[in-house]
Amino acid sequence: MKNTEKIILEITEFHSNIEKWFQGKTDSQEALYETLVSGFSPEFSMINGNGDTVTLQMLSDWLPTVFGKFPERRIQLENIVVENSDHHGLATYVETQVTGANSNKRQSSAVFVVTKEKALWLHLVEVWM
Repeated sequence: MKNTEKIILEITEFHSNIEKWFQGKTDSQEALYETLVSGFSPEFSMINGNGDTVTLQMLSDWLPTVFGKFPERRIQLENIVVENSDHHGLATYVETQVTGANSNKRQSSAVFVVTKEKALWLHLVEVWM
């Protein structure tokens, strides 16, 4: 699989899985949790739409607090664009989260470390739209 395909696959699978997490739709909460966090480099960090820095540990601690909290939430991705080298990639995309009548949209930019097996999230910046 080419690096661009690995990055797009990671983005789409992560968002599909986080939607399931928010909805509480899984046969195994533990297995889904492990799937979610296994896609990140140990050095992962992000700057969320509010300008706050979030580490992998902070994200890992937050996930259990939102399991099943948003049973109606849907996540849509659009405009995924990827540039990559042999070992890294930069992706931009638009993410929209819809929960009932409420929605929020963000422009995301993500840096990935690409291994032989997969792409790992290294850094993510979200900007509210």
